[in-house]
Amino acid sequence: MGFAPVYLDWNATTPLDPAVRDAMLPWLGAAEPARFGNASSRHEYGRQARAAVDEARARVAAAVGAHATEVVFTSGGSEANNLFLKGAAATMKAGLVAIGAIEHPCVREPARQLRRAGWVLREIAVDADGRIDAADWRATLEARPALVSVMMANNETGVLQDVAVLAREARGAGAWFHTDAVQALGKVAVDFRALGVNAMTLSAHKIGGPLGAGALVVDKRVELAPLIAGGGQERGLRSGTENVAAIVGFGVACAQAAARQAGEAARLAVLRDELEAALCQLGARVFSAAAPRLPNTVFFALAHIDGETLVGKLDRAGFACASGSACSSANPEPSHTLLAMGVAPDVARGAVRVSLGRTTTADELRRFVATFAAVVHELKNLASVAA
Repeated sequence: MGFAPVYLDWNATTPLDPAVRDAMLPWLGAAEPARFGNASSRHEYGRQARAAVDEARARVAAAVGAHATEVVFTSGGSEANNLFLKGAAATMKAGLVAIGAIEHPCVREPARQLRRAGWVLREIAVDADGRIDAADWRATLEARPALVSVMMANNETGVLQDVAVLAREARGAGAWFHTDAVQALGKVAVDFRALGVNAMTLSAHKIGGPLGAGALVVDKRVELAPLIAGGGQERGLRSGTENVAAIVGFGVACAQAAARQAGEAARLAVLRDELEAALCQLGARVFSAAAPRLPNTVFFALAHIDGETLVGKLDRAGFACASGSACSSANPEPSHTLLAMGVAPDVARGAVRVSLGRTTTADELRRFVATFAAVVHELKNLASVAA
């Protein structure tokens, strides 16, 4: 009997939650009563759309302990990260911008653009486990940065940073502190107020919501210049007619994720630990195993086995996983996260990421381990023949 393909790439994107789909259907004209108003219109159709956006905004805010007026909807996490870095920088005299050395490309690239605009860019070093290096962090604060961005959870290793401490110390040094919490939401507790950050990035498609919706949660004391000028939507910070269907879906996804978070985290942590134990028995090296991590993420490598080749063979065997960040999958270079952690390039090239989600089962992972062992055995035999 054949098996259905197994999806093990939940950090890249997630399937649309059924409750999210049902909430979106009227706004896509696919369920009655059909909704299609422009949220800026004054008539009944527009008021319905505005009410739906407002309800979604409240749900997103509630999921992260923020106030609804602090939520600015965007097209996703990349736009939200750009809005903070470029938007804040545009209101300031050029100074020092500091980002973690393992940030997602949608933080690294806008930071590099700021450097070309006269800013000084500093990448904060991490230790061998992928956590912010204490000595380099102190040196960064002594340099008095104006803007700091450190991700809450790494998309490849799953490593969690102590954002509350970092934010407090950065604010004490006079900086605005931002965290990319895209991977953290729904997997660990996320509380905007308790973390003490000035801004936070979220994305819908990582939590069972639709592609193309995200948010920057931002303290009103932070002055931002918009990236997109026009009709003045989103408090003037993100002009453009709202994607009501996606925003509605985002709101429902946030409510679902918040309700499930604790239970799912406990369940997935058990599966992750069992998977890691099995992989280690097969000779795998699990990266950042000693650091606090997301409960669903395993990033590992085997000596002398190419990650891209391994992922391709696993895919053909019915298991979808990743060799690194989906957003940089076209780049053949080793993971910049692992290189920043001091991992040798030849080891980093062998990295494979397995990320679990709400439909992942123990049986699926047992079948994955068996297939993985067979594929590795095949590749080692091919290598020995070639030698």
